[in-house]
Amino acid sequence: MESMKTKRKKIDLSDHDNPEWMVADFKRAQGPESLSDIERAAFPKTRGRPKSAQAKHLISMRLDQSVIDALRATGPGWQKRANDILKVAMKAG
Repeated sequence: MESMKTKRKKIDLSDHDNPEWMVADFKRAQGPESLSDIERAAFPKTRGRPKSAQAKHLISMRLDQSVIDALRATGPGWQKRANDILKVAMKAG
C-alpha cells in the first residue's frame, strides 16, 4: 500500500525587489532636509486638499423632518443649499 503523503511545494516569500533594511541601510538613509527644492515642491508635507480661507465647521443640530425632506428633495448638494439659505436669512435678519 502506497503512502498517502503528498509533497508540498515550498513557497519563497522573500521580496527580491524590496529587501528588508539592515542597520547600515538606516544609517545611510537621508532625511527630508536632503531634498532639493523641486523634490520638496513635488512632495509637500501636508496631505489632502488645501485649507480653505473660509473653512466650514461640522456641527450637529436638530431640524424638523419636513425641513430635511424639502432640502433633500432638491437633490445632491442639498447641504450647501441649506448653508446658502441660512446665509441669506442671516443677512435679512
